[in-house]
Amino acid sequence: MNKLTSMWRGLQSAGSRLFSTRPAETSLGAAGRSACATTLAIFLAFTPLFAQDQDQHKLPRLNFPVNLQNSQRAHDLIRAGNLYLSLQDALALAIENNLDIELQRFAFPTGDSELLRSQGGGTLRGLNFTLAEVPTGVGGPLSPVETGVAVAGQAATGVTVASSATELGVLGAPQDNLSIQGTVPQSNGAAVPSFDPAVIGLLNFTHQSTPETDIQSYGTNALVTNTTTANGGISSGFSTGGTASLTFNNAHTNWNATTSGFNPFNGSSLGLTVTQPLLRGFGNALNRRFIRIASNERKISGLLFQQQLINTIYGVVRLYTDYVALYEDEKVKQETLTLAEKLLADTQAQVEIGTLAVIELTRANAQVASAELALINARGLREEEEAIVKSVLTRRNDDPEIRNARLIPTDTLSVPELDELRPIQDSMADALNNRPDLAQAQLQVQNSQIGLAGSRSATLPEVDLVGVVQNNGLAGTTSPTLPNGYSGFTGGYGTALEELFARNYPTYGVGLQVTLPIHNRVAEADLARDEIQVKQQQVRVAQLQNQARLEVEDAVIAMRRARASYQAAVQARRLQQESLEAEQAKFEIGTSTSFFVIQYQSLLAQAKSTEIAAQSSYVKARAALQRATGSILDRNHISLDNAIKGKM
Repeated sequence: MNKLTSMWRGLQSAGSRLFSTRPAETSLGAAGRSACATTLAIFLAFTPLFAQDQDQHKLPRLNFPVNLQNSQRAHDLIRAGNLYLSLQDALALAIENNLDIELQRFAFPTGDSELLRSQGGGTLRGLNFTLAEVPTGVGGPLSPVETGVAVAGQAATGVTVASSATELGVLGAPQDNLSIQGTVPQSNGAAVPSFDPAVIGLLNFTHQSTPETDIQSYGTNALVTNTTTANGGISSGFSTGGTASLTFNNAHTNWNATTSGFNPFNGSSLGLTVTQPLLRGFGNALNRRFIRIASNERKISGLLFQQQLINTIYGVVRLYTDYVALYEDEKVKQETLTLAEKLLADTQAQVEIGTLAVIELTRANAQVASAELALINARGLREEEEAIVKSVLTRRNDDPEIRNARLIPTDTLSVPELDELRPIQDSMADALNNRPDLAQAQLQVQNSQIGLAGSRSATLPEVDLVGVVQNNGLAGTTSPTLPNGYSGFTGGYGTALEELFARNYPTYGVGLQVTLPIHNRVAEADLARDEIQVKQQQVRVAQLQNQARLEVEDAVIAMRRARASYQAAVQARRLQQESLEAEQAKFEIGTSTSFFVIQYQSLLAQAKSTEIAAQSSYVKARAALQRATGSILDRNHISLDNAIKGKM
C-alpha cells in the first residue's frame, strides 16, 4: 500500500512540473496544475489497472536453429569406409538427426504461441496432431525350419518363420493422426473480450465552410470553422466479460460566427465507460476458457513429441533388427554358394574320370546358379534395408561419406531363457496409464468439455450493464455579444481543465442494454453439435483404449509365436548339425558321397539362417510389446528431456 501511495504522489509531482511551464495566456493556477497532474496520474495509473487481469507469458522462442546437417556422431562412427553401428548408436543418431522428431520439436513453441494468443483474449488456432511412422523396411529373411534329410533332386521343405512386423501381427494401424476432434471444429461460442489494453489517440485539424440559410443563427451567411482535436484514451477487456474505456477529449474551435459568446474556445471532457455482461459472456471461468484449453494444448504438445519419439524409436529398433538378420542371412547365402561351388568342382572331377554321369554336372551347375541368385537377392534386400536405415538416421542422405559407407552392425540378436512377461491385465493397465497417445486424447476431450461453456453461453440473451461517468469543461475568449462583466468560461485551456476536474458539469448514467433473440437457432445448433462431438470423442477414446489393449495382447501372442519359432529353429539347427556329423562319419568310411555331405552342410547353413530370423522375430515382438505398454523409452534408457534437446 505504501508503495502504491508513493507511486501516485510521484505521478502527481511529475504532472505538476510538466504543466507549470506553460505560457501566461494558458498558464494554470494552483487548481489547474493540480487538475492536470491528476489527469496525467489517471492515465498512467489506468494502464496497469487495465493490464492487471493479464497473464504474464513470454513470447515463444525457438531455442534451436533450423539445422539440416548430420550430427558429428554419424561421421565419428565411420572407420575405413564402414559405418559400425550398435543399436544404441542407431537410437542416438535417430534422436539427433531424424527429421520426424525434429519436426515435432516445433510443437513446443507452437503450444507456447497458443497460450500467448489466449492470454490476449484470442481464439485458438489449434495444434497439428499428425505424426509420422518409420518406414516398414523390407523385413527380415524368410527362412523355413529345415527338418528334412538330404535327398538328391528333392528340395527340402519346412514351416516358414514369420519375420516381418506385418506377419507377426504387431505393426498395428499407423498412428498418423492423433486428433479425435474429427473434421468439424468446435464452435467458438460466446465472444471473449480482448485482454490486451489498447491506447487510442487522435490528433486532427478540420477546416469547414458551411453556407447558412438563416443569417441570424451565426451572424453570417457562410460559417467558417477551424477545429483542432486532440483525443486520447485507453481501453481493455477483463475476464469477467466486461470492457472499460477511459477517454480524454480536447477540442479548440475558432470560427467566424458573430453571435457566439466565445471565439475561440476550448472544450474538454474526461469520461469512463464500463460495460459488463450479466448473462451472455459473463464469468471469469467462461472468458478464460481458451487460456485453460491452451494450457492443456501445451501439455498435448509434449505428449505428441513423446509419441513421435516412441514411434521413431520403435521403428529404428525394428529396422536395425531386420538389418542384423539380413546381414547374417547374406553370410549364410555366401556360405551356401561356396559349398555349391565346391560341389561343382568335385562333381566335374568325378565326371571327368567317369565315376559320375554327366547329368550330375548339370545338376551341380544348376545348384550354383540357384545359390548365386539367392545371394544376389539377399544382398539386394540388405542394401535396400541399409538405404532405409541411413535415411531414418540422418538429416541429409546426400552426404557422400555416409552414403558410400557400408553399414556394419555390431550387436547380435539373442533370445533370453525366460520371457519377462507380466500378467496381461497388468500390461494392459500399464498401457492405459503410460501411453502418451491415450493421455493426449483425454486432454482433447477435456478441452472440448471446457469449450462447451462458450457454446452454452452463446444461447443466452444479451443483458449488459452499462455505466458512464464523464466530466466536462469549457473556456474561451469572450465576444462583444456577452454582457459586460461576465467572466464565466473565460480563459484558456487551463481554465477548461480546472472546470473539468472541479466537476462543475458532470455527466453520469447507468442502464441496462438488452437483446432478447426470439429464437437463436444458430447458437442452439452449435451447442447441439458441440455436445454431440464431445460424446463422439468419448467414444473415440474408448476405441483407442480398446486398440491399446488389443496391441498389448497381439504383442504378447507374437512373442509366444516368436519363441516357439525360435525353439523349433534351434532344434532344426541341432538336427542338421548332428545329421552333418553323421554323414561326415559315413563319408570317412566310404559309405556316403561328397554330394550328401555338401547337401547337409547347405541344410545346416539354412538352419542357422532360420535361427537368426527367429531371433529377429522375437526381438521385434518384444519391442512391439514395449511400445504397446509405453515402456520402450525406459527400456532403451532414453531420457525425454535429452531427446527434446536432441542429445542421447
